[in-house]
Amino acid sequence: MKPDAQALALWPTSASLSAAETDHLVLGFTLLTLLLTVPIFIAITWFAIWFRDGRIAYRTYSDRRNRLLEVSWMLIPFLLTLVFFYWGARMFDTHKHPPGDAIRISAIGKQWMWKFQHPGGQAEIDDLHVPTGQPVVITMISQDVIHALYLPALRIQMETLPDRYTQLWFKADRPGIYRLYCSEYCGTDHSVMGGYLTIMQPADYQKWLGQSATSGSLVAQGRAAFSAHGCLGCHVAGSVVRAPSLAGLFGSPVPLAAGGTILADDGYIRDKILDPDRNLIAGYRQLMPVFKGTIDEGEMMALVSYIKSLGGRSPDQSGATP
Repeated sequence: MKPDAQALALWPTSASLSAAETDHLVLGFTLLTLLLTVPIFIAITWFAIWFRDGRIAYRTYSDRRNRLLEVSWMLIPFLLTLVFFYWGARMFDTHKHPPGDAIRISAIGKQWMWKFQHPGGQAEIDDLHVPTGQPVVITMISQDVIHALYLPALRIQMETLPDRYTQLWFKADRPGIYRLYCSEYCGTDHSVMGGYLTIMQPADYQKWLGQSATSGSLVAQGRAAFSAHGCLGCHVAGSVVRAPSLAGLFGSPVPLAAGGTILADDGYIRDKILDPDRNLIAGYRQLMPVFKGTIDEGEMMALVSYIKSLGGRSPDQSGATP
């Protein structure tokens, strides 16, 4: 089926094992719901007809009770729904903890387009190329209003918010071209804010990366921005100004002057660059200039990527509590 035709399909093609499991969960719970509710509505209809006004029917009250039956019709549905609760909770937990070896792609949503940037610096507008069989993490942010990245073939979507990073991950298994959308109304041209997800074999994906234009990797772009904004004057060994070291920062707990710690994830690094007065670090004076309004989201993602490249560990593996 062509990608545009899938937009009208009642049940879009699934392109990952996770999407197939999501389908099984939805269908299974739908069947359970029908199993539990249809007999009730049939009984209501039958009783309404059989005991309607004017019909001769047996109406004598009986005090006989079957406690086993009463307990069963409460306990069995509860246990069945509990199975689906566990199933859904397990899937939710899995989607919140991406693998450490995933390909990390950044995304920026703005009226009315999506911009994706790969680790090697390859950028694309309203299109996203990914390989099969490899986990892919998309870290996203909005440049203006609330958007939502929706990938129907993978059965996932995530809100894209201003001033806050959100994240989704997946592992696609079926090569092909599928649609992607913004599923959050974001203004006049919301309906045209979409594009295509191209799932490729790993060799084809590497070939595509090699043929795509790039001005340097995301880390290299971040290193250049780090130098251009004068960060080298403070955040390197031997600098005159005493500033926190960035080596090994990512994923580590940072002690705060107000007490407690905060986890140095993508959001913390971004917030600290834009507004250094937030979350003052214990043992340091605040001398860093405010960069809010001078760094756009694309450059910010490059800066965050560079700082992450200086060492550290994934927040999911740090064991720290923010």
